[in-house]
Amino acid sequence: MKIELQINNSAGPEARFVSWAPSPCRIRVTNPTGALMRIVSIKLTCVSSSTGGVVVFRQGATGSFSESLTLAVPINGTSVPFFVAGRFGRPSINNEDVRIEARAKLTPFGLPNTLVGSLKLMVRIRKNAESLTPGERDRLVAAFAQLNNQGAGRFADFRNMHTNTSSPQAHGAPAFLPWHRAYLLDLERELQAIDPSVALPYWRFDQAAPNLFTLDFFGVSAPNGAVQFSNTNPLQFWVTDGTPGITRVPLNNWVPTTQPGPGVITEAQTLALGNQYSVFRGMEGNPHGTAHTRWDGFIRQIGTAARDPLFFLLHCNVDRLWAKWQRQNARFDPAVAASYDSNASNPVGHNLDDTMWPWNGVTTPPRPPTAPGGAMAASPCVSAPGPQPQVKSSLDYQGSINAVSREGFDYDDVRFA
Repeated sequence: MKIELQINNSAGPEARFVSWAPSPCRIRVTNPTGALMRIVSIKLTCVSSSTGGVVVFRQGATGSFSESLTLAVPINGTSVPFFVAGRFGRPSINNEDVRIEARAKLTPFGLPNTLVGSLKLMVRIRKNAESLTPGERDRLVAAFAQLNNQGAGRFADFRNMHTNTSSPQAHGAPAFLPWHRAYLLDLERELQAIDPSVALPYWRFDQAAPNLFTLDFFGVSAPNGAVQFSNTNPLQFWVTDGTPGITRVPLNNWVPTTQPGPGVITEAQTLALGNQYSVFRGMEGNPHGTAHTRWDGFIRQIGTAARDPLFFLLHCNVDRLWAKWQRQNARFDPAVAASYDSNASNPVGHNLDDTMWPWNGVTTPPRPPTAPGGAMAASPCVSAPGPQPQVKSSLDYQGSINAVSREGFDYDDVRFA
């Protein structure tokens, strides 16, 4: 007997990526040879190395997860649904470092010990940049470099999404956090189209980062501000706006490899800003703005910040802080007033039901005159947030309120539930 396992309800290898949030899956018999019953008992288990990811199972859309799951599966090819999620605290470090095994009970008096199928997958999670393995680090910088392609690649669209002209769409109003969440997700999906094992890491700017600011990772600032890389780091060929290289230098004798960003409030202080979004979004100033302005160079100013790939790790941490605040205060539901700052005076692009620029393609005032990049990149794993995401699309990113809102990413230290 043989079976087929589908992850994210897809048989394709491109969909075999899960996070902490439950992924809908299916199992069906494709060849019943050897089965002596119309319905067979199939036990699913996870097989992994000590450093690989781990997945857990449950049968229904709610309830507890377990290390294994036994399902009654008809031999006529009918699919049986179940759910898989990464076990919190055990993300993958490589693609396909987790395996699901299916063992069947083929006879009335037998044991479920006949291997009838297996499938490899990855628990793909956004991690602290400081914790990445050398392999994870190298795959990330290679994907970034390919996306940039010495200034001729798709990255130019992302640079052009974040400018002084487009700033009112993304800053100074309630959609600061939702807009940047969509921005990161779009970029991450383009990186994953190059290397599906990549997830955006975050730079914890309230901690020292000795592993991030190295020649082999995001570079070392020379006294003149030019970021230097090793001769094996493909980021050495970075080009934006027709200009090679990255300018970034820490100010006031700050040493980012041994010190947190000066004046940046801590994670605990950020999460204690208040349980109302209208108050919490003040973090746009500190820690977010303060983290930007600890540097001179591209990353200091809105109009040039996205020229530096560090920008995306900085904002990944901003988004993680929002995600932690959402989990801490149960603020995923757009219908709950405290989850978002809805106000009649919000500018266009900052109301819950507004579509977000540039993904909506709108180029008439008050939107910017161009809309680089086109629609939101699609994912083979999830359908949300769709090609033209609304502000409210960003809130329920884990699918906590509505499973179809799941956007397919999670953070290493933010549980699903």
